[in-house]
Amino acid sequence: MDPAELAALGAIAFAGALVFGLTGFGAALITIPLASHFVSLPFALALFALADLVSAFSVGLENPRNAVRGEWGRLVPMILAGTAVGVTALVNLPRTVGTLLLGVFVLSFALYSLVRRPGSRVISAHWVWLAGFAGGITSTLFGAGGPPYVIYLSQRGLTKEQFRATLGFATMTSISLRVLAFLVTGLLLDLRVWIAAAVAVPAAFCGIAVSRRVFRRISRDMLLRAVTVMLLASGASLIVRALG
Repeated sequence: MDPAELAALGAIAFAGALVFGLTGFGAALITIPLASHFVSLPFALALFALADLVSAFSVGLENPRNAVRGEWGRLVPMILAGTAVGVTALVNLPRTVGTLLLGVFVLSFALYSLVRRPGSRVISAHWVWLAGFAGGITSTLFGAGGPPYVIYLSQRGLTKEQFRATLGFATMTSISLRVLAFLVTGLLLDLRVWIAAAVAVPAAFCGIAVSRRVFRRISRDMLLRAVTVMLLASGASLIVRALG
């Protein structure tokens, strides 16, 4: 692979891991749209599945005792089902269609983040079926299972610590299944993916390490607003590129 391309993918992996370390989700919403400008969508998904796995286990195992195992247990079966549906769609979608759908997904989540208002309403646990299934699909199809889990868990009346730890467990499960699915379908059997991973995975380690140092120095709300603006721009650019 071209050294400049590898350097760009490494920088993207660092940025994604930094965001993940600070917020507990959202790495793929940064990495996949940006990487799709340099490599194909399936290549980007396979590469950052490996980088995301590093980030997910680094953050998810920080405080496992805070996780609400009941919520996680309800999510797992539907994450598995959604992963199977998502990877089937991924290997059959034309590249342009995949890029367009990714752009729409990223743009939609960015707009949701802008209009969402925090509230105290607790939703029914029955919504876990939709959240888990949707997260499994978006995890494999777009590399981003986090948004459905975040939307669901943020309205289940969890404490901040419970929310972060439970989200970490859901993310670890989702990404692990994604890596397994990509191995089975052959997306992770491309030698070039592993060459790029030799740069991206260490960069992700560095991003997580830096996030731990700056976590208390940066306003989470300010960071999320900055990420939302970036998502609006990247989602719109992917849609324009796909339609063009």
